[in-house]
This record gives sequence, structure tokens and C-alpha cells, in this order.
Amino acid sequence: MTASSRLRVAFAGTPEFASVALQHLHAAGFELVLVLSQPDRPAGRGMKLQASPVKQCAQALGVPVAQPRSLRLDGKYPDDAEATRQALLAARPDVMVVAAYGLILPQWVLDLPRLGCMNIHASLLPRWRGAAPIHRAIEAGDTETGITIMQMDAGLDTGDMLVREPLPIAPTDTTASLHDRLATLGGRLMVETLELAACGGLHATPQPDAGVTYAHKIDKSEATLDWSLPASTLARRVRAFNPFPGASTTHGDEALKVWGAQEIDDSKELNTDKRCGHILFINDQGIGVGTGQGVLVLTQLQRAGGKRLAAADFLRGCPLSVGARLGQG
Repeated sequence: MTASSRLRVAFAGTPEFASVALQHLHAAGFELVLVLSQPDRPAGRGMKLQASPVKQCAQALGVPVAQPRSLRLDGKYPDDAEATRQALLAARPDVMVVAAYGLILPQWVLDLPRLGCMNIHASLLPRWRGAAPIHRAIEAGDTETGITIMQMDAGLDTGDMLVREPLPIAPTDTTASLHDRLATLGGRLMVETLELAACGGLHATPQPDAGVTYAHKIDKSEATLDWSLPASTLARRVRAFNPFPGASTTHGDEALKVWGAQEIDDSKELNTDKRCGHILFINDQGIGVGTGQGVLVLTQLQRAGGKRLAAADFLRGCPLSVGARLGQG
């Protein structure tokens, strides 16, 4: 029996990003003693209660699951918190792994495992602390991101760094594609971190004061494309907001989602009409729209209730013409 398989691990996470890490820990032989995940939420057209990806994964692996609405013993749901505290005490975890859980961990949780709580964060800390590091890295035009395994403390992603590995951001990456690579990297690094912890080989490094940025939560209001911005900025937002909340614009009274776009050089041939939001050309590349600086070519769009379509296919069902203006309902 390896040292890692003797380590008792509690896990707290909710979305797909976290379930990938949970699967890695199980495959590596760690003893998963309890999983915490957010309560089931209504989802889909029927708005039926749906278990989180982490809960579904834990049930498939035969690991007990707790779904407290809060972990604050003095909060709105003290019974939930106390029941979870008792479950964790009974589980006797050596460490708690946290990945995109969605609830704040009070001090009693941070102190309960002998090795504390370790978080999988999808950025190279201290850059992009906070809720949406993948989105914000793409939106900002970063060429590199990564995973930081962090020893959690009471602050917002301020704990000491345990393991850190960079990952390049491709010019075509969306949040969806980058998410998948980061999830896999996070699972692998968490396994390596716990193996080091099991043999006493883990070393913590405080985060530097320089370079701190915050990845604020994505708001649906950010999805609307502002055609007065540069084409390069809009192209990054299209990629950053794919798959959520999806960049959007309007044509008349109709809402349109924009899933693919690229900026092009503002050559003399395209410089005759600089009006923001106006369609300048339609060709094999896509639909060229004037912006505050340069031209944004829309390559994949979607009508309400329809499917994502390449621009050529989209135009067969939604005819747009040169000179038409987008973004004014």
C-alpha cells in the first residue's frame, strides 16, 4: 500500500472542473472519505432538480455526499453546517481538496483536517484571484495561464502556493477549450501535491504582493458586444464568453449570439465605412462588422431557439445585408 492510498481525503467541489479532479484522486488510489457539493439546482427546460457533476461523480464512485446550504455554524442554516461538521469529524480526513466549490469555508473547516484545505485554482496566482480566472485571462489577452495548488486561508485566494504549473493560451482558445485543459492539469497536479504531502515533501511559498489581479464573476450584462470597442477586444470577449454567457448582439428586434469571430487588419479597402456596428462586407470569411478600431468578422452565430451555425449557413436562414446595423434593437 502506497503512502498516497493511506491518505484520507475529503473533497469539496461542484462543477465539471472539480469532477475531473475527483476522478484523478480516485484513480490515484487516495481514500475518498466524504464529498461536499452544492445542493441540487433546477436546470434544463423542465427546470427539474439536477445533481452537480461532482455529486454525480461521487455517487458513481460510491463516496458519501453532503450538500449543505451553508457551512457557517452561526449563519442562516446552522443545522446544515452542524450536520456537515459532524460528518467531517466522523470521516477523519487528513486533508480536504477544494475545487470550484462555491461556498466560503469558515475557519472551522480550514482547521479540521490535519493537513488543512488545499485548493485547485485555475490561474498562476497572484494573477486572477477570484471567481472567473479562465474567462478573465482570455478576455485580457493573456498568452499564459496555469494551475496553482494553494494552501487555503481565510482570504480570497491569498494562501501560500504549494505547486504551480503554467499552461499556454492559444489564440483560438475559448473558455470551454481552456477549461478542459486546465481541469486535466489541475487533477494531475493535485495528485502530485498530495503524494508530496503524504511523504512530508511539500513546501509552501507565500504569494508575492506584486501582480495581484481579481477575476470578478461574469455577469450576463457583459455579454452584449459594444461595437465602439476595438475589434481585438471584441474578439477576445467572444472567446472568453464561450460557452457562458455567450457574446450577443441584435439585428432589429432579434437577439443574436456570436460564438465565433476574428479581427482583421483595417485595410484601405475596408476603410470606407467606419460606422460602429454596421456590416461592411459579407464574404467567404464571414460577416465583417465595423468597430471602434478595425473590423470584426463574425464566423459563427445563433438565432434564439436555433443552432450554432457557420456564417454562410446562418445567412441562409437570417439574411443580413451590407449596411445593416447590429446592436440597435
